Amino acid sequence: MSRICEGRVVVVTGAGRGLGRAHALAFAAAGAQVVVNDLGVGLDGTPAADSPARRVADEIRAAGGEAIAHGGDVATSTGAGSLVAAAVETYGRLDTLVNNAGFLRDRMLVNLDEDDWDAVVRVHLKGHFLPLKHAAAHWRAEAKAGRTPTARVVNTSSGAGLLGSLGQGNYSAAKAGIVGLTLVAAAELARYGVQVNAIAPAARTRMTERAFAASMAAPDTGFDAMAPENVSPLVVWLGSATSAGVTGRVFEAEGGRITVMEGWRAGPTVDKGARWTPEEAGETALKLLGEAEVPGAVYGG
Repeated sequence: MSRICEGRVVVVTGAGRGLGRAHALAFAAAGAQVVVNDLGVGLDGTPAADSPARRVADEIRAAGGEAIAHGGDVATSTGAGSLVAAAVETYGRLDTLVNNAGFLRDRMLVNLDEDDWDAVVRVHLKGHFLPLKHAAAHWRAEAKAGRTPTARVVNTSSGAGLLGSLGQGNYSAAKAGIVGLTLVAAAELARYGVQVNAIAPAARTRMTERAFAASMAAPDTGFDAMAPENVSPLVVWLGSATSAGVTGRVFEAEGGRITVMEGWRAGPTVDKGARWTPEEAGETALKLLGEAEVPGAVYGG
């Protein structure tokens, strides 16, 4: 087993189940000390009685690794701050932050309540921003003290954030926002020794089990293309020191496939050098669209 994260301290949010659990276990197997964060809520964000973070931390320790559980709400400044503090106070440092926490409240736009919009944007987008903010403040202080870190952040976007997904306006908007946050953080934090990237994973979890059924495992090879564990190797590499020089990028990961996603770039353009009339603008826009690449289809469309 590769130990490319030997001695690193890694925080994973939403690590009680699914992708987050797979990431936490993979980092521990790669030698990291892991802070397993999970609020323990249901699929829609409502409170649940169990503590999945504690179970995953116990699982890591039973396998000979080092881990602690953290049950704070990372979409609050107090919870996010205590998460970073837990890593530093327990292990003396923080090297990698993996933002993964989230849940779904799917509705078509005309049926989407304001509360469902706010709740999903809060946990996904604010739940990325606040841990990143507190971790960045720690790493900035370290850099200013002459201890420039080899720090890594891996954010979790989605194909829904890159292409859109019917019935998921709140989720798609939040996941698109995470890509924008990733690009800004990568540019702002580079001076402090921090690299920031994002993944857009496709895997079978509580949020996607209806879309990705267990029956998708290939019977001839035994390879389950939708297992969340398939995504974790890329996340572990991005969270390690060996990913030096890779920042501000978005990767799609599914089964045995890894894709570098290429975002908005300037395509066909015309500059008149003067103001257009509406008719001229429309005629020109149609001409440019005829020369441009056709965007990918919205999921479910």
